[in-house]
Amino acid sequence: MKMNVVAVMLAVMLAGCCECRKSAAAKSPDGRNEIRLRYCPAPSYEVLRDGVSVVAPTRIDLCVDGRWVADGAKVKAVCHRRLSGCEKSPVNKKASIDLSGNETSVSFGDWGVDLVARDDGVAYRIRTSLGGRVKVLGEKAGVTIPDATARCWLCRTKRDGCEETVAETCEAGKLAATRDDMAYLPLIFSVGGKFAAVAESDVRDYPVWNLARVPGEGPVEMAGAFPAWPGETLRTSWGGKTYETGGRNIRVKSRLDYLVETDGSRTYPWRVVLLADEPCRFCEAGIVKALAAPPDPETDFSWVRPGKVAWDWWNNFDNGAGCNTRTYERFIDFASKNGVEYVIFDEGWSEDLDIWKFHRNVDVPHLVKYANERGVGIILWMAWAQAYGDEERVVKHFSKLGAKGFKVDFIDRGDADAVRFLEKFAAECAKERMLVDYHGVYHPTGLERKYPNILNFEGVHGLEQMKWHKSDYDFMLNDVRTFFLRMTAGPMDYTPGAMLNYARGTYKPTGDFPGSYGTRCRQIAMMAAYEAPLQMLCDSPSLYEKNMECFRYMAATPVVWDDTVGLGGDPDSFAAVARRSGDVWYAAGLSSWDARDFSIDTNFLGEGEWNAEIFRDAPDSDVNATAYVHETKKVKAGQALAVHMAPGGGFSIRFSK
Repeated sequence: MKMNVVAVMLAVMLAGCCECRKSAAAKSPDGRNEIRLRYCPAPSYEVLRDGVSVVAPTRIDLCVDGRWVADGAKVKAVCHRRLSGCEKSPVNKKASIDLSGNETSVSFGDWGVDLVARDDGVAYRIRTSLGGRVKVLGEKAGVTIPDATARCWLCRTKRDGCEETVAETCEAGKLAATRDDMAYLPLIFSVGGKFAAVAESDVRDYPVWNLARVPGEGPVEMAGAFPAWPGETLRTSWGGKTYETGGRNIRVKSRLDYLVETDGSRTYPWRVVLLADEPCRFCEAGIVKALAAPPDPETDFSWVRPGKVAWDWWNNFDNGAGCNTRTYERFIDFASKNGVEYVIFDEGWSEDLDIWKFHRNVDVPHLVKYANERGVGIILWMAWAQAYGDEERVVKHFSKLGAKGFKVDFIDRGDADAVRFLEKFAAECAKERMLVDYHGVYHPTGLERKYPNILNFEGVHGLEQMKWHKSDYDFMLNDVRTFFLRMTAGPMDYTPGAMLNYARGTYKPTGDFPGSYGTRCRQIAMMAAYEAPLQMLCDSPSLYEKNMECFRYMAATPVVWDDTVGLGGDPDSFAAVARRSGDVWYAAGLSSWDARDFSIDTNFLGEGEWNAEIFRDAPDSDVNATAYVHETKKVKAGQALAVHMAPGGGFSIRFSK
């Protein structure tokens, strides 16, 4: 791990077997979090908070070229170092990435284990020094929940490590015990009054990590599950059409018997457990990004410009105006007039999933020039199959055209081949100073630290689902759980901002005039509540022009922050957060379908009196979801500020001196 550190190195040479010393550990600077590596009878790790075992001892191992590296493991050396420092980033939820923590590295000869403990969580990773190229056949990377009655919150996946399913909850002991029904990370659970969130960091040239329940009584063992390297693949589109090149998906028809062929001397992904006394603190944590690979110090990313995006797909090109040059000029003019930094050209600007052939009704070169002249950047949507294997040519061509970036969709896989593509494409975009929004993709794993031009990832059951929403699940509770689950991994492409808002039981899915369940203030709140450096404004210019009071506030909400503070809530009720940009604070909250009164502790403001601009649910928002109250108040720092959230409601408050 390459970091700016103040290191204290202590090597303990251990002759003979592990009987000399049976474990090593790393403790967080505040002394509350600990990760232990036990050597006997086989390497396993355990996670503790305040001395409470949150993850019970769990085996770790790696199978390389048919050999499990931990077989007969004997400790050769143990080294300790203190990590410190911070790193500025043009895209973050705080002013800088905090790198502080304590690290312990254990060597077993040609392989080893690194342990890191920070105030926001702990992690371990395996490293090898085998030389040459090797095939990784499997990894033992699980999580053992010590109490079968522990409450868990998760999303499930039955695919290849990439999913956008609805968040749910159950007791750990009631999780399905099948590898066809896996937990998609992050997974949250609570043990002994402590909350843990399982995630991963620095996934590069390796598949993503899922967890599958192992049958058995007592502590609940969740084993690691990884999609293997693809064998035969097929390029397809909806309807079954196949392509030689391009297409929408690259579907895997068969898989091989290994995870990846890779360098024999390398570090493997960090297995991360975030720890907190309250789940609302997970939004403050920076461990996933801090443990990921840093940017090349020779590469300049100061050009990266986060911002808002006017978007055509969700609102059906301004509610039926059609995909054509005139419609896109309308979007560009709207964005330019209202300070919206980007417009996305979604599917339809090219013909038959062929980015080299512009649609006859869309003059793309003219529109890119038209937008640039008005201070608006164009981001081009494409399915990943249209760039796969041709990354350099694609990026250079559209960079010369004047586009500012890409929205890459339908990756829908988490194997090492897909992971390689994400990094390669981001690297090519960085060379040409182009942005990336990865849609239809697995959860973030910190790659945005090395490539800050990656602004967003999807991997979430977001607002786009309302176009075909079924009423057999609780969309409002899913939104709340999304704050604690998916957002813990990093920024997410949820695409909020709907202006057609519906009370419970009154909405019917529609492609032409889509809307959202819940209140208007809920949509406004998502702008600050959800972390998204490239924040979509999903609705049409026409509807925004009819609701300019709300739109101006949303468009002015920052997308990157200098500080983030969890205010309250849990995955079963509501979520509330405060974020600072410069000397302005925003507080935002979302509720489930239950109405809720919440008292905001404003101690985060610091001293003095503040102006509070408030958007809150109206008294009749439970039946008229578009109704809201917009008001201002004077607030002294530390003063409790009461807000009421209607069923499916929310609030957003801007505090300024």
